[in-house]
Amino acid sequence: MKVVLFCGGLGMRLRDHADNVPKPMVPLGYRPILWHLMKYYAYHGHRDFILCLGYRADLIKNFFLNYEEAVSNDIIISQGGRRRELLTSDIDDWRITLVETGLSSNIGERLVAVKKHLAGEEMFLANYSDGLSDLPLQRQIDTFEREGSTACFLSVKPNLSYHFVAADANGQVESFRDIAHSGLRINGGFFIFRKEIFDVIRPGEELVEEPFRRLMEQRSLLAYEYDGFWLPMDTAKDRAKLDELYASGSPPWTVWRKNGSTNG
Repeated sequence: MKVVLFCGGLGMRLRDHADNVPKPMVPLGYRPILWHLMKYYAYHGHRDFILCLGYRADLIKNFFLNYEEAVSNDIIISQGGRRRELLTSDIDDWRITLVETGLSSNIGERLVAVKKHLAGEEMFLANYSDGLSDLPLQRQIDTFEREGSTACFLSVKPNLSYHFVAADANGQVESFRDIAHSGLRINGGFFIFRKEIFDVIRPGEELVEEPFRRLMEQRSLLAYEYDGFWLPMDTAKDRAKLDELYASGSPPWTVWRKNGSTNG
């Protein structure tokens, strides 16, 4: 299946830590978070990518136009460095379509903008491009196909340290619950869509607002629950946690390493 990646956002909450860099291009080790996500999908057999560009599209285009394989692959250097032989490759079998979808477009508008690149596809994958997971992707796909819904998203527990507070009219607290243990679940991205998704998106609409409400009314929106690793790069704290996990040498999202590869 093709994979649509939304890469046009500003990443406002990371601005102090990613000066003039779109959030998907924030580095995580040798490569940006976008690369880690694409590597994840490629490991699961989905290597045809459509990147919806917006803010600083030039950085994303230049990253792939000037991609240096030697950075994250084993190589043999000989003849005083004049000859290089790659022992493995990252993106040789990837197909990447880069599409300008507007500086201020919302997710629904970006998806509609790449509709022509999805012609002939009965189903496709999509992602916000700012979070990582070790989700067993094929299980999600199998469930989606079995249920016959139009859209599916990953349902996860929120990565928050806040509390729900309920108080009376005088401000006396009546309940105080930790969000992480409240049973609340949120949209974690990692979407799957059938082509019929385009039938419910009207001009200018945000994908998870009006279109998803219509799908709920049709009972055609599936939430796939997963309690394994999932972490978005929403804040500086999130980025620090991802950096820490990467530095550990065995970050949970690098599922491709389980197949014997140590690259990346």
